[in-house]
Amino acid sequence: MTENIDISIREKNIAFIGFMGAGKTTIGQLVAKKLYRDFIDIDQEIERIHQMPVSQIFEKLGEASFRKMERELIVSLCTGTRLKIISLGGGAYLQEEVKKACLSHCLVFFLDLSWESWKERIPLIIDSRPVLQNKSLDEIEELFMKRRDAYSINHSQFTTSEIDPETAADRIVESLKLAWDIYQPNRDDIY
Repeated sequence: MTENIDISIREKNIAFIGFMGAGKTTIGQLVAKKLYRDFIDIDQEIERIHQMPVSQIFEKLGEASFRKMERELIVSLCTGTRLKIISLGGGAYLQEEVKKACLSHCLVFFLDLSWESWKERIPLIIDSRPVLQNKSLDEIEELFMKRRDAYSINHSQFTTSEIDPETAADRIVESLKLAWDIYQPNRDDIY
């Protein structure tokens, strides 16, 4: 693993965090395309590596095994690569080692949305999310609020409740470019 805490802000990986179904993968892919970077969805990468869906990993190996796979992959990507856009699963950032790696080595964007907006997405995502299985709406809301507290430690927060993914991606890219220009202007820009 290479240490990259002191790399240029322009070269840092960008990590998207937020509750499941918040748009991390959709928006992350759009941002990656706009910035000409590779995109990695952690859940999809785990499925590719282990040749089974996350739901089967949860069922056959248990959540603890999945969280270990997730943690090792994220820490490895955060500390060993550059110029990537990484979409974390909804529960990944609750692991202290993952949070520290992301905050130290990446620019962390929290994609936030209101509970009311998220509730409308339940029918679209419930079957593919093992953590939501056999939970009441009240239990899901409690999980949503608990995780939201964990996500509050980030570098930047974007509310996605009222905007489409393309607009969200454009705003994130604009904010990144502004930050890059403020904190590390190109030498050409100085003269």
